[in-house]
Amino acid sequence: MDLTDVAAALLSAVLHAGWNAAVKASRNPTQVMTAQMLLGAVLVVPALFWSGLPSLASFGWIAASTLMNTLTVVALLRAYELGGFGLVYPVVRSLAVLLVVPMAAVLTGEQLGTAGMAGILIISLSLIVLAWDAARGQGVTTQALRWILAAGVGTAAYIMCDAQGVRLSGSPWAYGFVVSITNAVAMGWRQRRAGPPWAPVAAHWKLALPLALASMASYLLILWVWSHAPIAPAAALRDTSAIFAVLIAVFWLNEPFTRTRIAAVLMAAAAVPLLRFG
Repeated sequence: MDLTDVAAALLSAVLHAGWNAAVKASRNPTQVMTAQMLLGAVLVVPALFWSGLPSLASFGWIAASTLMNTLTVVALLRAYELGGFGLVYPVVRSLAVLLVVPMAAVLTGEQLGTAGMAGILIISLSLIVLAWDAARGQGVTTQALRWILAAGVGTAAYIMCDAQGVRLSGSPWAYGFVVSITNAVAMGWRQRRAGPPWAPVAAHWKLALPLALASMASYLLILWVWSHAPIAPAAALRDTSAIFAVLIAVFWLNEPFTRTRIAAVLMAAAAVPLLRFG
């Protein structure tokens, strides 16, 4: 991976951490999540006139990504209810990082060097350290662990779907725009019993609009990286989003910067050059 890819993946991580933290901090995470997905879809429709549609070869992966993403969002929101952001988010991302490595090897033949594998393991360990720090003194139920596991597996699955699909699409922008629309349609359908899809948009658009922009930028950046760079290291860099979520909590929400959190941040920072050269 060159420095531009590393920078794009890290910027994607920052944006991903920011909008996920804002969703979790909102009074109604499910409605805000739905609203930001629907607004994101509306925003990208005009952009399709510029990008055009992706290649037909990518549409099977688009369908698979949409299914996996919808299942992941459902599992993630349920896990947030049972376990809390500080525990759920890093565990889900660490599971995804670890699962993407063998999946990429099987689907694409991608093989990592020693440095790259060490970097992925260090980032995964740093995320587990964060989760352990969040879980101290809290009882984590079996039900919460099941939803966390489901979200982690789903995250790894849609990462691989997107990485495969974007390489067949002819344009990461066109692919990202179409998947954003299909994800919004799927989420709106999933939430149909809660009322019409425009209801959460009307109720939460002031918060959901900047989140939709951040989510779209984060997604397009990582798709661009996956379109040409190794999948597993890029996914690991993007999943440093949990580290950035901690920094957001410390500097903007005045949460304590414990020794454990400092250790996790330093571990993730040490892993970046390994992924760059691995």
